[in-house]
Amino acid sequence: MSRTRSSSDQHIWSRACTWLTLGFICYAMPWSVFAAEPITVLRIQGSNTIGAKLGPALIKGLFEQQQLSNVRVENTAIENEQQVLGVDAKGRTLRIAIAAHGSSTGFTALLDGSADLAAASRPIKDSEVAALAAQGDMRSPAAEQVIAIDGLAMIVNPGNSLDSLTTDQLASIFSGQTQTWEQLGGKGGPIDLYARDDKSGTYDTFKELVLAAHGKSLASSAKRFESNDQLSDAVSSDKRGIGFTGLPSVRQSKALAIADGQSRAMPPSVTLIATEDYPLSRRLFFYLPPASTNSWAKALVEFAHSPAGQALVEKNGFISQTVQAVKVEPLAGMPANYMKLAKDAQRLSVNFRFKENSATLDNKAQRDINRLLDYLQTAGKKQHKVVLVGFGDPKSIPSRAALLSKLRAMAVHRELIRADVIVKEVIGMGDQLPVAANSADDGREKNRRVEVWVY
Repeated sequence: MSRTRSSSDQHIWSRACTWLTLGFICYAMPWSVFAAEPITVLRIQGSNTIGAKLGPALIKGLFEQQQLSNVRVENTAIENEQQVLGVDAKGRTLRIAIAAHGSSTGFTALLDGSADLAAASRPIKDSEVAALAAQGDMRSPAAEQVIAIDGLAMIVNPGNSLDSLTTDQLASIFSGQTQTWEQLGGKGGPIDLYARDDKSGTYDTFKELVLAAHGKSLASSAKRFESNDQLSDAVSSDKRGIGFTGLPSVRQSKALAIADGQSRAMPPSVTLIATEDYPLSRRLFFYLPPASTNSWAKALVEFAHSPAGQALVEKNGFISQTVQAVKVEPLAGMPANYMKLAKDAQRLSVNFRFKENSATLDNKAQRDINRLLDYLQTAGKKQHKVVLVGFGDPKSIPSRAALLSKLRAMAVHRELIRADVIVKEVIGMGDQLPVAANSADDGREKNRRVEVWVY
């Protein structure tokens, strides 16, 4: 054979040779048989809500944007673990591995070095921030990335006659205090409970927004699941069942409208989740340690924020952060100036919220300013077309609540002025039109918000 081979090639070639009793015969094996193992360029661990479909879809989109070929998503031998593969211009097969065993596992993996990026369906906890302090401030804008909005859907069997529940009723149901559907005005006898597992960010969110907020804990009788889809399928086949899941996993089940405190009952609709008004709305995160030097992790974060990435968010059943104008139906009981907005203007699908106990826009809001500016520029609404409406929680002096709500709207106003936007009006609504209960800190923080309306 005339082809010249290096010593390493010779070693590989020799593996295709067989010693026979009649001599040493080499078979002409294809070189592709000896292709190198894929190169792992990024390891992601954490939320099943993200890791089941959205994470792989975003990675696939990034690979295609980077012009890799033969891009594909493959399951591994381990349940809830996948890999996305693609071939780069040098002919190398690159791999991003994603393990989806619950949000808490992502932060543990960042700590022990077995992951480069954490996916979480709930905010990072104080204990996790402290544990990862050596890798930088995990609550900084560089670290905490809101990639999508999700609604925690409360689901029942399609034949269930109930259409809505309050968070107080949910807490009573899932703690085991309310045990029959008849106690809720329905039919069906004993209630069967379905819940996500302890490592799940979905469960953490439910525990925080429903159980802990009402001083309850989950009943031991609840059936636990690692997968949203499996839980939903179990509920849809159980006439007595009720459970909670991420919005894309409602599947064949029936989603209920939910009320919290003095808020009206709200269905998990696209607009109400996008604005985070729906009581059980939540943010989905990537957490990237500020000290990270992984270029693929940074590229994935930026792709997730891009219009192409947000289109994939929507395609996979979650709520994108792309700003859209929505017509709001005027309802009885709306304050007069708000009623006028509902009749004459359109509300944008973004609310601005603030860091805890602060007048500073939170990490999502800082990104949303740029999204809002892009919308206003494209729609030709930078001059005298925008109305900012601030809201807050009750104060002992009502005029103080009104003032604070207007100051929040002014904080957004200042950001828009820097981009040469001339705002038509800034309104402070005080503690009117709450979207959450004011009995707990989380509810009060949610009520401290700024809406954007356009003419």
